[in-house]
Amino acid sequence: MKKLAQLTTAAALTLALLAPVYAADSISGEVKKIDAAAGKVTLKHGPAKSLGMTEPMTMVYQVKDPALLNAVKVGDKVKFEAVEDSSGYTVTKIEKGK
Repeated sequence: MKKLAQLTTAAALTLALLAPVYAADSISGEVKKIDAAAGKVTLKHGPAKSLGMTEPMTMVYQVKDPALLNAVKVGDKVKFEAVEDSSGYTVTKIEKGK
């Protein structure tokens, strides 16, 4: 029983430590450029705390799935989620803002 409690505690601690790495908060922005062939989008956005960005900026992002780009066009106000990985920053979700 003691072993089970230790394993449960260890698993809970591991999840608590990893959750911020995988959490992706929604970021508000505007589409400035789309390069569908390269699977990239340029977004002007406010602070992106989930990515450690405290200042507004304009950046080029890879997109996880180039089909995501079909839902937006240049000039659209959007909400998006992104993660940092070994190749840089990648948009995992994007939709027109309301």
